[in-house]
Amino acid sequence: MNGNIAVDVIAGLVIALGIVGVVIPVVPGLLLSWLGVVLWALLSGAGHLRWIVLAIATVVAVLGAAIKWLLPGKRLKSVGVPNSALFAGGALGLIGFFVIPVVGVVIGFVLGVYLVERVRLGPGRAWPSTREAITAAGLAMLIEFTTSVAVAVVWVFGLLAA
Repeated sequence: MNGNIAVDVIAGLVIALGIVGVVIPVVPGLLLSWLGVVLWALLSGAGHLRWIVLAIATVVAVLGAAIKWLLPGKRLKSVGVPNSALFAGGALGLIGFFVIPVVGVVIGFVLGVYLVERVRLGPGRAWPSTREAITAAGLAMLIEFTTSVAVAVVWVFGLLAA
């Protein structure tokens, strides 16, 4: 292990905050995890290994972010959920986050999507469409979480190798 324990601990905390931040809507989870690795690469004494670790973590983060935006979006387009429903879900989710801490974001998202879909499709077909939007949002969150953990694993291996 290199001699700069403070940098290692701070980088680890930023990476961990990023992993936790995936489920908190106002915290950029994957970005924080990657920035923790950047911090470690810039300030650690790990020699050239730090740049290899940063490069691998960057590739993992970029691929994960691309998959996160492409896969759920493609799924929603295939079932016909419009962007307006997702925007309403996001807006009400953000409001819900502050009105009802912790669970308000989920309640607000579901309510926002359901209301738009109810107006657009009617009461009978609104819930299946809302369920698809919830599934896509959950898939996006799972992809981001998995990617943040993968970035952390790359960093841990780099830390151990240093």
